[in-house]
Amino acid sequence: MYLYRFGMKKLPFGLTPDTSFFCPMSTHIEALNVLKFAIESGEALVKVTGEVGTGKTLLCRMLLNELEGKRTTAYIPYPKLSSRELKFALAKELGIRISASCRDDQLSQRIQTRLINLNKQSGPVVLVIDECQVLDAEGLETLRLFTNLETEQQKLLQIIVFAQPELDTTLQKKSLRQIRQRIVFSYRLMPLSYSQVVEYVNHRLGTAGHLPTPVSPYAGMLIYFYSRGIPRLVNILCHKALLLAFGQGKQKISTLNIVRAAKDTDSINTWIQNHTALVAALSGLLLSSSAMAIWSMS
Repeated sequence: MYLYRFGMKKLPFGLTPDTSFFCPMSTHIEALNVLKFAIESGEALVKVTGEVGTGKTLLCRMLLNELEGKRTTAYIPYPKLSSRELKFALAKELGIRISASCRDDQLSQRIQTRLINLNKQSGPVVLVIDECQVLDAEGLETLRLFTNLETEQQKLLQIIVFAQPELDTTLQKKSLRQIRQRIVFSYRLMPLSYSQVVEYVNHRLGTAGHLPTPVSPYAGMLIYFYSRGIPRLVNILCHKALLLAFGQGKQKISTLNIVRAAKDTDSINTWIQNHTALVAALSGLLLSSSAMAIWSMS
């Protein structure tokens, strides 16, 4: 509803992982560089973890875009599958047509043959798995067996997994020490800092075509406070705040819009619950701003 009012071409704070809105934050750029290096060096298994809403799926899509035209890729977005179903999912991604009655040994052989042929064309296939925390021990053991697919010179399959921190807990089990040892590179996505939240919000507004009216330091502090630096929560807050500003006929987000948006969101703590910490945070910002002003005048 607010696109025309604010001069935007598309919604700036949608929850779908739109790569055109990718904001090159240091944590995401570092993760992407780690993944590209691991793939180029031929590593068999790489893990990226992060809390819900920290941008794992968007990073996953960015990686797939980077690999397009360079390597053959396979993508499994939600692997809550049995060992056999996981093999069928990989076979489907590799373009193998297999009947449901195919024996496990035949299935594994056809996957390996296909991987060998693809390896001759464009190198090892890159298998990207999202939401990997849902895999049980049997599924994780299947991934370990996938890493055994290799020639004398290199792996036939390189696996990149994205998961919530629960996967790290699961991998600490003694029974899974074999697959844990196969993970050569591991990266943890962290929440955004205050300055990164402000940069993130302004970047998405600019990408959507909004006129350059950046959020104020106070609005940015509120967004950071309520979202805890989680990009998905930042999106939810800002979308609702823009709707409120639109309804009031305003041209930019106000601090009151953000407070009201936070109160309307179940996954975000409200002003009443956290007013003490918030006042302290805003006071710190005001003191910092005042100190900088006095310093510049002296």
